[in-house]
Amino acid sequence: MVEKILDFDPAEMLDSDEAVEAFLSEAMQTGDAKFIASALGVVARAKGMSKIARQTGLAREHLYTSLSENGNPTLETTLAVMKALGFHLEPKHNIAA
Repeated sequence: MVEKILDFDPAEMLDSDEAVEAFLSEAMQTGDAKFIASALGVVARAKGMSKIARQTGLAREHLYTSLSENGNPTLETTLAVMKALGFHLEPKHNIAA
């Protein structure tokens, strides 16, 4: 008997804002920059990479490359994508001077 392996795309599971928020939250908690960038890429695909490209002013091909498993997006790209997705970074604690 031959087993058939199907491709799995996690972007297909991100069908609500709550699912996206939970997915990105889990990725952020890893502290792994490449994993976080890849997770942003998954969310961008779920939301529509062309739409995200238009909103950020970045080329779609650049986003696919930067937000891949082997990508290394700049902070500017990361923040632009997060803004387009409706997310932002917040400090966990205020640090007194």
